[in-house]
Amino acid sequence: MTYAGAARLLPSLLRGLHAATAGPSRADALRLLCDAAFIASSVLRNLGRPADAWLGAERCRDAAEAAEDQVMMGYAAYARATAAAACGSYHRSLKLAGRAVDELRGVGAPGAAEVLGSLQLVCATGSRGLHRTQESRAWADEAAALAGRTGETTVKGLYFGPTNVAIWRVAIEVDGGDPGRAVEIARTVDPSVLPVSFRQVFYFADTARALARVRGQDRAAIRYLLTAERLAPQHVHTSVTARETARALLERSVRRAGGSELRGLAERLRISA
Repeated sequence: MTYAGAARLLPSLLRGLHAATAGPSRADALRLLCDAAFIASSVLRNLGRPADAWLGAERCRDAAEAAEDQVMMGYAAYARATAAAACGSYHRSLKLAGRAVDELRGVGAPGAAEVLGSLQLVCATGSRGLHRTQESRAWADEAAALAGRTGETTVKGLYFGPTNVAIWRVAIEVDGGDPGRAVEIARTVDPSVLPVSFRQVFYFADTARALARVRGQDRAAIRYLLTAERLAPQHVHTSVTARETARALLERSVRRAGGSELRGLAERLRISA
């Protein structure tokens, strides 16, 4: 489903589930409400609406607490922590995710390991945002070790596993100023292992950012950015980082590096050299 499709369905779904929490199926309704609020937060965050994403994450937390489900509370903490990071609040993101990691360690309930690993990746991102490089890589290593035990998963739509950990690592390294390392990691990843475009788009968009910062890789960067747009156009068209990458490529040399394809992308992103 596209972001637009999800956005059309979510308002009525959220209202209906909220009403159902007062009925005889309260427990099931609370779990479904937590999932729906999580999805709403994710959609809003990926469409460049971080403040609204935070509100969705708060509703996710409320439902999880009402359900008194430890795994769901970790899931909601992930939503809040990623929304905080999208707002630029890396301290808050790291605090929220780190606390949830501590609370989930040793929990053997279904889904606990996958949520735990996803939270560790958020901690890695938060640490990198605070310029704590070694701490960030330690968190990512811990998540990778856990992914080695869980294998590829689909729990709660987080798709935690070795492939997703590697995709997160690409973004973490390029944001941390090491595009060469990001490209090296990207070359080991097969994004098609994850059969969902909303995760594949991050791989292609972030690898494009890394390639655009490596000398002589402009053509590859354009190819990856166009693939990201093909997978999830709404995501790319509202992405500040995608726009910055396209602008940098365009300014260096539209004719030499990208020709009509890059000019077309620039027009869709409403940027000019």
